[in-house]
Amino acid sequence: MADKRRNIISQRATNIPPSGIRRFFDLSAGVPGIISLGVGEPDYVTPWHISEAAISSIKKGYTMYTSNYGLLELRQELSRHLNHRYKIDYDPKSEIIVTSGASEALDIAMRAVIDPGDEVIVGDPTYVAYIPCIIMPGGVPVTVPTTMDNDFELKASEIEKRITPKTKAVLLGNPNNPTGAVIEKDELLKIAKLVEKNDLAVISDEIYDRLVYDGEHTCFASLPGMKARTITCGGFSKSYAMTGWRVGYVAAIPNVIEAMMKVHQYIMMCAPIMSQIGAIEALKNGEDSVVEMVDDYNRRRRVIVNGLNDIGLECHMPKGAFYAFPSIKSTGLTSDEFAEKLLLEDHVVVVPGSVFGECGDGHIRCCYAVALPDIEEALKRIDRFVKKHSG
Repeated sequence: MADKRRNIISQRATNIPPSGIRRFFDLSAGVPGIISLGVGEPDYVTPWHISEAAISSIKKGYTMYTSNYGLLELRQELSRHLNHRYKIDYDPKSEIIVTSGASEALDIAMRAVIDPGDEVIVGDPTYVAYIPCIIMPGGVPVTVPTTMDNDFELKASEIEKRITPKTKAVLLGNPNNPTGAVIEKDELLKIAKLVEKNDLAVISDEIYDRLVYDGEHTCFASLPGMKARTITCGGFSKSYAMTGWRVGYVAAIPNVIEAMMKVHQYIMMCAPIMSQIGAIEALKNGEDSVVEMVDDYNRRRRVIVNGLNDIGLECHMPKGAFYAFPSIKSTGLTSDEFAEKLLLEDHVVVVPGSVFGECGDGHIRCCYAVALPDIEEALKRIDRFVKKHSG
């Protein structure tokens, strides 16, 4: 007899695809001798002084809830940090929320800003969570293609073509995951003019702000008139090697922060107190570790990009984050085919570019936040694989 029970799964949840990155984690599980260039995570352990501060706080009994906004001391440190680096003044009491990672910051920003039917402009390729985060509150993603021809930089002229009366916001990932692209200041100023002209909001994911190798990062909110229009999402995962701590932040003007607080207080309450104490220590005394890690990523960046180009997989030099995004079109394989065969035959995990959008197909994402010997061995295996599958 046919099952006539109602389908209790919502249409929005049904329509959101599972993460394509997760699929390759599952495929590689238990395979011996794997080298993973798939995980977007530093291979460094969190600097000990940060861990020690959190451990000490637990020993002292700091295991309770904090304010929904987060520890005031952490918000004060974040305010000083943003002022020092980008010359933006945020009131720690009314313009900053401590979140459970930058992912939650992005989620509550979308829920606070987007009504059903609102359009959000976003680059392609783009981080796998962006499109679902737009869809979940009922928004409509409008993608802007980027290409290797201009190092995948998002262009104001292409954004302008896609602005309609329904456009509510522009979502920026700068530096970009998966391409490592950085939007230069001149281009950001052009985007800012569009935002002002069309009365738009900007949600700026700047989780990789410290991982910029050529020049300096420009925080979008620091541009003239943009603080009032921008929600800045950031965190500690990438630059301080604190991925598992799940602590981030969002900064915006008070009425926007208050709207986000309504979401945050009901779905998350607060970030873990011990993680917040670790983040305070990171901001106070972690700069030397950040500089050391970024210098090391820079060395690895050049090794992997030069190696991929030597193999015959054309690859631009990423300006930020810790991803290389080479073209694999010369092999005749699709991104999915290349990644799956490389994993099964030569035990290297990469992520197919297709999971990041239509413009990602024909590319793979290789994370170089792994030890240099592993990068060198992975390049040897990729070279062997490409030779087997090239005519």
